Amino acid sequence: MIRWKMLGAVAGVAAGLGIAGHTGGAAAQGKKDAIVIGMALEPPGLDPTIAPAAAIGEITHMNIFEGLTRIRENGDVAPLLADSWTVSPDMKTFTFKLKSGVKFSDGTAFDSADVKYSFETYAGEKSTNKRKAVFANMEKIETPDAKTVVITLKSANPTLLFSLGENTAVITAPESAATNATKPVGTGPYVLENWVKGDSATLVASKSYRDARAIQIKTAKFRFIADAGAMVTAMLAGDLDAVPIGITGENVPQFEKDKRFMVTIGSTEGETILTMNNKRKPLDDVRVRRAISHAIDRKAIIDGVNSGYGKAIGSWIPPHDAAYVDMTGKYPYDPAKAKALLKEAGVSNLELTLKLPPPPYARRAGEVIAALLADVGITAKIENMEWAQWLDGVFKNKNYDLTIISHVEPNDYVKFADPTYYWQYDSKAAQDLIAKADSTLDKAERVRALQALQRQIAEDAVVGFLYNLPRIGVYKAGVTGFWTGAPIFVNDLSAVSWK
Repeated sequence: MIRWKMLGAVAGVAAGLGIAGHTGGAAAQGKKDAIVIGMALEPPGLDPTIAPAAAIGEITHMNIFEGLTRIRENGDVAPLLADSWTVSPDMKTFTFKLKSGVKFSDGTAFDSADVKYSFETYAGEKSTNKRKAVFANMEKIETPDAKTVVITLKSANPTLLFSLGENTAVITAPESAATNATKPVGTGPYVLENWVKGDSATLVASKSYRDARAIQIKTAKFRFIADAGAMVTAMLAGDLDAVPIGITGENVPQFEKDKRFMVTIGSTEGETILTMNNKRKPLDDVRVRRAISHAIDRKAIIDGVNSGYGKAIGSWIPPHDAAYVDMTGKYPYDPAKAKALLKEAGVSNLELTLKLPPPPYARRAGEVIAALLADVGITAKIENMEWAQWLDGVFKNKNYDLTIISHVEPNDYVKFADPTYYWQYDSKAAQDLIAKADSTLDKAERVRALQALQRQIAEDAVVGFLYNLPRIGVYKAGVTGFWTGAPIFVNDLSAVSWK
């Protein structure tokens, strides 16, 4: 997400991804300082700096872990662990003044050494941080005193302040970092009370938090309910108080008509795509990828998956972004064109694996896409996978032909510059455009580079573009403070309360 208005405000000035057991909902129990939240996915761990799953941040970001900056619901950047900052005119030197009186939940003090340790670790050779490139671009990190951090970049980064507000940039301490995946220790308003694998994770308000009295929700249970129908049932039964994302479109009307609930509809950074393994034959032939793109009926997918909720996309970067280019006309639904391209490529009786992760949108879209591909002579063999299987087999080891997923990270167009990323796209043209977009300080030039990148990605039919993932939230009446839109996937509990 491009936030140029942010840059003008801060440059050179101080700135301000099973259901078991039963737990009654907070309102049903009469407790107005507790909440039960439904989530479709269980995270593989609780440290967002070492694994890519968005579900990690939905539990821990801004709750257990904090960063130097905070991303607001509208995408603007505000102070968090940094009280203020100044930025050099060339966007290469960032000086942060840190907040005083901050402690980690284990009682250790937070200071500039923790910032230096965190960022150098995320840039390190063994780092698995999905934003590693952001930290590798830091030439040096100086700590002239306990409350000051000076970061000098190798190349200018006009979106650094936004990146430092993502969950990949949260500050951790050397004393506890090694066990953060299971025993997270941060500076945020909550601590992990327990994690019952396959069921739930419970956070409780931290007694050592610097502003503990301002936290109204004292206990928050995140229940993991992978089945969409079970999620709806649990909400209607009063077992859940909130489902910020996870209710599918066809269920919206019944919640909207029920005075016990409130429904919100917002946008996200989620580009929902049919990923194609660009190094797998015959998907290494652009004609085959273009054929698959022409076989996709986006309207049928949006209607079949989400009852019409979601906006069709034809390239990368979400529709609400200032640099967005509508490329949906590049590959209109055209089965005849798809068949012609396959014939031109010498491909017939093609069989491909379609490996699907757990989210309902992926499973539903998989059924629709398999039928659409069958219409043009492609057999897509569906294989449903658990989240850990998908992350290891598809995302990490690239053992797949096709898959479906929503990419929800802001500014993740940078993945098209990485030939080792799981779609294995290798284009010097795209790499050059991304380098230009991420180094120029000129707003118009950056927008032009990103628009050219979208056209290049569409021309190469890197993936099959489907739709922008909507954020459908359902809450019990009286719950307030959850975001409607999602520039990042986070549930900031410090802003949540019962009316």
